Amino acid sequence: MADNRLKVVVTRRLPDMVEARMRELFDATLSADDRPMAPEAIAEAIAEADVLVPTITDRIDQALISRAGPKLKLIANYGAGFDHIDVATALRRGIMVTNTPGVLAEDTADMAMALILAVPRRLQEGAQLMQRGDWDGWSPTALLGHRIAGKKLGILGFGAIGRAIAARSHPFGLEVHYHARRRVHPDIEKEHGATWWESLDQMLTRIDILSINVPHTPSTFHLMNARRLKLMKPTAIVVNTARGEVIDENALTRMLRAGELAGAGLDVYEHGHDINPRLRALPNVLLLPHMGSATIEGRIEMGEKVIINIKTYADGHRPPDQVVPAML
Repeated sequence: MADNRLKVVVTRRLPDMVEARMRELFDATLSADDRPMAPEAIAEAIAEADVLVPTITDRIDQALISRAGPKLKLIANYGAGFDHIDVATALRRGIMVTNTPGVLAEDTADMAMALILAVPRRLQEGAQLMQRGDWDGWSPTALLGHRIAGKKLGILGFGAIGRAIAARSHPFGLEVHYHARRRVHPDIEKEHGATWWESLDQMLTRIDILSINVPHTPSTFHLMNARRLKLMKPTAIVVNTARGEVIDENALTRMLRAGELAGAGLDVYEHGHDINPRLRALPNVLLLPHMGSATIEGRIEMGEKVIINIKTYADGHRPPDQVVPAML
């Protein structure tokens, strides 16, 4: 009997549970290892596939999409962000794009909060001191950081992640401020004890900690440029768990080196894993390997959303997480 299941190509290793379910439901071609799939290999795969399941490490651009075969009708992204996919070109080719929103807000907020706590208290410097075996014992003036309680936290972007960070901030005594394209309902502001700033520039001059929680779009590229970074207090810190392209990384590095900012906690970078070596060398910066959403539970839920999107499409219905032009 012919196998009429959709041919699905997955570009990276996924949790075992997710891969097993994909094998059950689809004619799935899975990745043999956890390295990014070469663009040429993706091009060859989509020439025959019905569905492509890429991740953030895959650049699905116009040139690649142009090589898709007539069967490819769905790009079911494994992740909430889709700035690595040329959605407009896909739609013009009649290829639907889906993502996995609403899964990782709590996990990413946890990581943002960890950085918000760690950078002012110089936890990385303390940990490195211990790992080197250089600690000589307690001292009243060693590794003095800054108290969190009473500080002003500015949240750039007040979607699900931004709100989850706000909810975590109050028990630590942080005063919550936010800037977003649109002001949220007063009831949401009241729930999170958040003050809205129509002007990002004005908010930046007043806060002690900035948490970046906006997607990468043409309008947010280098939103935190040199001019805006210079508006912040020299005692302020910057935390980014969103997209590296939102910050001018070179400008941030220069200001941190010059003492014009007190510190930074970064989980994402402007050029992927190619990180400015001057940034890497700074003692007042805590750098993480894009692990904000790295929980077993979150990765499985992402996979389940991908499967639901593919299965819904296969059944002739609109997938629940379809990316539409209004989202671009």
